[in-house]
Amino acid sequence: MRGLILALVLSLVGCVSVIYFSLEPGFRTGKTYLYDYEGFMLHGLPGKGLAAAGLKLTCGLEISRVSHSDHLLQIRSPKLEEYHGFWPRDPFTLSPKLTEIIAACFSQPFKFEYTEGRVGSIYAPENCPIICTNLVRGILNMMQITIKKSQNVYELQEAGIEGICQARYVIQDDSKNNHATISKSKDLTDCQDSAVQSTGMAYIRPCPTCPMKVRNVKGTVLFTYKMKYHDSGALMTSAMSEQLYEISPFNEPDGIAAMEARQELVLVDIKSTPIKAPDAQLQNQGSLRYHFPEGLLQMPVPLIRVKNADVQVVELTEILQQLVQNNKEGDTTEASIKFLQMVQLLRVVTLDQVESVWAQFASEPPYRHWFMSAVCAAGATDTFQFLKQKIHDKNLNIWEAAVVLPLAFHSVTPNKKTLEVASTFLTCPQIQKAPMLRVLVYLGYGSLVNKYCAQLSFCPNEILQPLHDLAAEASSKSHVEDIALALKAIGNAGETASIKRIQKFLPRFSPAAAALPSKIHAGAVLALRKIARKDPITLQIFMDRTLAPNVRMTACIVLFETKPSLPIVVAMANSLLTETSLQVASFTYSHMKALAVGRIPQLYNLSAACNIAIKLLSPRLDSTSYRYSKVIHADVYKAGAIWRVYLMNSPSSIFPSDIITKIRGYYANTATDIVEIALQSQSLTNIIRKQNIPFAEYDTYKALKELGKTLLGWKELPPEDPLLSAYIKVMGQEIAFIDIDSDIIQQATKVPAVKRAMEEAQRGISGQWALPAVVAELQHTIPTVMGLPLELSMCGAALVQAVAAVDVQMSPPLPDNFRPLQLLETNMDIHADIQPKVYFHMIAMMGTNTQYLQSGLELHAEFSANTTMKFDAKINMKEKNVKIETLPCHQEIESESYAISRNMEEVDSEKKSPILPRGEMPTISNEHFWSSEIFSRARSWKVMRPVMQACREQTASQIQREYLQGQKSNAHIFCGKLASLGCSACLSLKSRNSAFLRNTFLNKLVGELEAKIVLKPVPTDADIEKIQLEIQAGAKAASKIIDATSSGPKEEKEPSLYENIKAKLKKILGFENVFKVTNKTRHHRKRIHSKVKAAVTDLWEEPSATPLSSSSSTDSSAEGKEPGNKREEDELWQFGKKHGSGSSSSSTDSGSSTTCSSSREDSSADKHCSVDSEYFNQQVIYSDFYTYMVNVFVPKIRKLYSNPPILAAVLRAIKRNEQPTGYQLVLYTDRQASRLRVQVFVSSITESDRWKLCADASVVNSHKASGNLKWGKDCQDYQVATQIATGQFAAHPAIQVKLEWSKVPSSVRKTARWFYTYLPGAAYMLGYSQMQQRGPSHQAAMVMALTSPRTCDVVLKLPELTVYNRAIRLPVPLPSSSDTTTSALPSSIWNVFYQAAFSVIENLKGRCSVSQNMITTFNGVEFNYSMPANCYHILVQDCSPELKFLVMMKRLEESADLTAISVRLASHKVDMYVSNGLIQLKINGVQTPTDVPYTSKSGDLFLEEKHLINTLFISTKIQVAFWMVGKTCGICGKYDAEKKREYQTPSRYLAKDAVSFAQSWVISEDTCTGACKLQRKSVKIEKPVAFDKKASKCFSIEPVLQCAEGCSATRTVPVSVGFHCVPSGEYANSLEEEQVRLDQKSEDLVSSVDAHTACSCAQQLCSA
Repeated sequence: MRGLILALVLSLVGCVSVIYFSLEPGFRTGKTYLYDYEGFMLHGLPGKGLAAAGLKLTCGLEISRVSHSDHLLQIRSPKLEEYHGFWPRDPFTLSPKLTEIIAACFSQPFKFEYTEGRVGSIYAPENCPIICTNLVRGILNMMQITIKKSQNVYELQEAGIEGICQARYVIQDDSKNNHATISKSKDLTDCQDSAVQSTGMAYIRPCPTCPMKVRNVKGTVLFTYKMKYHDSGALMTSAMSEQLYEISPFNEPDGIAAMEARQELVLVDIKSTPIKAPDAQLQNQGSLRYHFPEGLLQMPVPLIRVKNADVQVVELTEILQQLVQNNKEGDTTEASIKFLQMVQLLRVVTLDQVESVWAQFASEPPYRHWFMSAVCAAGATDTFQFLKQKIHDKNLNIWEAAVVLPLAFHSVTPNKKTLEVASTFLTCPQIQKAPMLRVLVYLGYGSLVNKYCAQLSFCPNEILQPLHDLAAEASSKSHVEDIALALKAIGNAGETASIKRIQKFLPRFSPAAAALPSKIHAGAVLALRKIARKDPITLQIFMDRTLAPNVRMTACIVLFETKPSLPIVVAMANSLLTETSLQVASFTYSHMKALAVGRIPQLYNLSAACNIAIKLLSPRLDSTSYRYSKVIHADVYKAGAIWRVYLMNSPSSIFPSDIITKIRGYYANTATDIVEIALQSQSLTNIIRKQNIPFAEYDTYKALKELGKTLLGWKELPPEDPLLSAYIKVMGQEIAFIDIDSDIIQQATKVPAVKRAMEEAQRGISGQWALPAVVAELQHTIPTVMGLPLELSMCGAALVQAVAAVDVQMSPPLPDNFRPLQLLETNMDIHADIQPKVYFHMIAMMGTNTQYLQSGLELHAEFSANTTMKFDAKINMKEKNVKIETLPCHQEIESESYAISRNMEEVDSEKKSPILPRGEMPTISNEHFWSSEIFSRARSWKVMRPVMQACREQTASQIQREYLQGQKSNAHIFCGKLASLGCSACLSLKSRNSAFLRNTFLNKLVGELEAKIVLKPVPTDADIEKIQLEIQAGAKAASKIIDATSSGPKEEKEPSLYENIKAKLKKILGFENVFKVTNKTRHHRKRIHSKVKAAVTDLWEEPSATPLSSSSSTDSSAEGKEPGNKREEDELWQFGKKHGSGSSSSSTDSGSSTTCSSSREDSSADKHCSVDSEYFNQQVIYSDFYTYMVNVFVPKIRKLYSNPPILAAVLRAIKRNEQPTGYQLVLYTDRQASRLRVQVFVSSITESDRWKLCADASVVNSHKASGNLKWGKDCQDYQVATQIATGQFAAHPAIQVKLEWSKVPSSVRKTARWFYTYLPGAAYMLGYSQMQQRGPSHQAAMVMALTSPRTCDVVLKLPELTVYNRAIRLPVPLPSSSDTTTSALPSSIWNVFYQAAFSVIENLKGRCSVSQNMITTFNGVEFNYSMPANCYHILVQDCSPELKFLVMMKRLEESADLTAISVRLASHKVDMYVSNGLIQLKINGVQTPTDVPYTSKSGDLFLEEKHLINTLFISTKIQVAFWMVGKTCGICGKYDAEKKREYQTPSRYLAKDAVSFAQSWVISEDTCTGACKLQRKSVKIEKPVAFDKKASKCFSIEPVLQCAEGCSATRTVPVSVGFHCVPSGEYANSLEEEQVRLDQKSEDLVSSVDAHTACSCAQQLCSA
């Protein structure tokens, strides 16, 4: 047993090696250790055959120990090499100039502290460049080892060049040979204190809680050490490191770019000669941690070498001149690079140097624009001060200042000096005098504060003080505009120190804020956006139901942006279960639902919480209509972007009053709001329907004012001034906003303003405008083990410029008493030459980017859009003629990626090559097999080389094609030529990428991508002088139709009937040959027989392609005409169909002959003709045909053109000494009541071109409409027909749209196949069901059945697939029955579209009905209520400040079914009552017939009475226009869609039940003279109440209906009332005696009391 235990112990000891010798490396004093060092790094994409870039440093190291911890390091023979080529085929190349720089700074030794394998402080010679010090750090980082003597495998936090990161050690000990191998690995994403630098990302929020799997940058490093140990210590004989960084821009596992760095350190010798100590004092450079250079940050643009100040000014001037010259020549790519270089240079020049360049170019506009934009983008303190001085000295006008201020504030580097300069902008007199500049400066200052405080743990109060002072001053003066500005600026700053100032403008925290408009409350909530991420204050605001709905919905937006936890989301959902505002409930539910389906990894936790929350809520919120607020959401996972639209409805508007749309981006565990645009409106309908009616002067207004005094606590709605406001935010910072009120709108629409604008236009507009800007500059830098930085950067330059010269001439000139309508009588000549241009150049880089060298990968993406608009326009409004002439005839997107290598000492020797090689790249698959015969014949290389060269040339093209095919080089060019206009429009798509290696987004970007839309000329027979577009509408449209043979318009003179018919037939009917009237002989007629027959065939080839058939015109004039006219015309068409070879109609005449007749009003004789079809087909001759055409067809043509064209448009190219070419469009309409028909013809005006497009649409009857589209040669090649019909589908009213096609172009078929590919997936994502079902191969049909006014079922039947869905919500209600009032509408088919629009508008109206005891409010709430007899109730009244109308109703005492109605509208009074069993109607006291619907003059109120005399039953229906939304009150409600808040009393208190609500609208009358004996009084609970453990008396908050004094109740009804309780005593007694209003008091309990509904008054109430 003991032996067994001993064996186990020995085994255990063998498993756990105990290190007896120290493995901590060290160096002996007096010895010098010589090492060879090599380190290199490569940047590229995984995969063979792609270009890469890198650097390599080789040198010798000498290390000597001079004290216990101090060591000297001498670097010998450094050599820096650059790599630029295809790895590993191409070699490194030496860079002599960079080697000289490195050797110079390594000429003196460095000192470092080294104890027990850990590196301490590092000392370098004075003025040693930081790049050299970091290279030394990279070398010493290899010597950093932490040894644990008791363990072979362990983990710990270890400092290194990359910071403090988690390291894992594995020690393998070879004790026999006294050797040990140590492996150390680090996960560079698991660091407590990383060495990292990010610039330009102040507006980007980090996400520390995001999942690890979404990291876009991943890195690791592995060290391997060989140690030789002995009694006195251990010696490092070799060390190797391998570091790998993978960057995935699109969250793709395979779509990565990689940086690989390797180091090797090998001991070669040990000498006894120590290193000589340096003579100069060495400077402490800190620890092993990487140090980032201070000051200038290098853009990823070609380096600029600047030695001294004089050269800087010269260089700056030269760059500016080259930039303007490049832009002038159209080389925008080079101009953008020069612009970025100028920005880089302006960051190092002094203020005096900037002033000198300004003095040189200030008076030259092109240079001035570029220079000022570069100054703004530089962001240096001196350039910022320069801008401030120019604005102060008035060297910049207001528009220039408005452009440069936002750019400067958002580009400037945040530090104390720039903040001091920024504060002087706030007090600058020139800025204070200009409201627009003042707004921009305050917003910009807030953004600058945000960037500055993002660098600090605590934001100093003094820099926030200017914003706080603005808010305090505006609040004390109640200046709403300044309050809004202060809140927006504080919101941009986003500091928690401002939270108290913001709370002062929220009623939740400051009662005084209740008097401020709701837009200020919403602005205060938006100002909490950044603060709410640190303080959950918005939850309190969201829960406060006393706030306006739009304020609470804004709080919901802000709250969800903070990514709340599950408990907060559940608390929000729980509050919605009892929410009284459906707007808030719908918006919050919609927002939760949008977040629940999100796929962005950073929002996984929030999505899960929202998924749980929506399960707690009622599914009925899913079916809310368009009247309720919504959130529209879409996200793209791989792009890391979210697009949202917030639609917030107001109770006073039927359409959204607040619309906010934003795009938020997520990248590398960060988030930012890229752009946000908001539009807010208020009472815009007041401007649209402004009628200037003086309602305050009418009796109704005064009566309602008096009536309001009798309704206890009645509150008139506050006035709302029309307002339209908008703001824009970029990167989460508001950069501009605008408020447009009614005064501004009225000033803009006044006649003087319009006249001034027209006068300015007549004086001409000319100038050049250019706005270049740096739109992005982002840099993220991390160190590598070599000591060089790895930078991920992106910068972009944008250019928007325009050159314009516009001249407008009017005749006759505008008179002094100008009226806008006179513009319709004016002729205008406009001459314009406009050249707009938009250009964007983005550069993205991954690699090493320092002021000395650049090496890595670059991606260049360019977007360019430019065109020239040079035209002359003549507009004759009176004649309805527009003529535009322009000269005969670029938008493109390009993307290229390169491997680059640059250094400062060799600026002109830039190495740059595409990552994806162009042409042939030698690979084994491209090698050629050489036969032995060739080699036997070739006795020397002199003979062999030509043979091989010839063979290579023979197969070069084939090899290149094969290689390009492997690279997936694609080129697609789609061109549309208009040869007659001499123009062609081409879409060119070209791409060469490395997707054939890995199918990822990143690999698709690597290579070349080019997309162009080019408008360019095409060769023509004759030069085109100009292109002319002429549009003629009205009666003269026919005169502009061009004859294809003459290619000239018909002038104003009236042509002969024969010539007119000939031209029409030739051009429109496709008749190619000219009619000629000649006396030919018989054999001549025989000769032309074939030609005539062909002409007839062409003439009747397609009847439906001709202009409007005479059937439509004949129908309208059939009365009073001979009945044979219709028959004759039908026979005429039958003749054409029967003898036309191209006719597609299946209707034929069974007879062998066709008889036609014509009747003329100016002739007493009728002409008849009879044509035998067989004879005509066999022996037709020209004279017979001509006789037929003249005697029969001419009268028919007159009918054909009884409706002339209403529009003619001609687009033609005017050529020198040639006939014009081009196209014309003719529009015909038939507006007869029985049939609406529209025809459009597009054809070429070139004689040889027979291409035409014929479109025909008509309304067959009130239930069916059809359309037909044909195009091609004489409209015969392709055809598509459609039909729209109404009917029934599954017992529901429905509409069917059917599409049929016989033949379509191949491009249409290809598009249809592409559509079929994506349709099933799209249908599934949208929730549609689908079924594989084969149908007609050339037909598609869609049926939409209206199951309710707000829902519909949809069925889409395609040839091979059926897609359907049920209960789809409609954005607007549609009439589903015939209840909609349309009696006032015309019944003709021409008004079918008007009727549809009218029906939609009718459904937008609010409807309230009272039928016996059933009341239905405007919001659709139904309840039973029995009205007390003889007491008027307010059904509906206008509660807006205008007080336009009032409708009252009372039940008559004679019968419960009889009621009386009283309407007050403006100065009118309408009374409806029953007298002697008959219904009477009086208007202003005058008896009027009944059954007369009454509509107010302003259209606000529509009242309809339907009565049955037999039973004396009255049903009352009231309609209000949709612009009265939220402005009504009474028993019919507020018409605000808030069904849960329907029972509002006159004091806006929410009643507990329907009865108490209805009784609150009873009008009390004088008890002496009035018939109503009921009054509303406050009541108390009679029984003792113990409230708050005290005896109390409780009084109703709202008065209850009670009988007047001296009367007793004969009938009561229980109602629920809220009570306020006070302790018993004198105060309680005073409340009881004085009937004090308690509606503002707290509601302590709810109890049921009896309300009186009928009274008995036995004694006289009033004394005589």
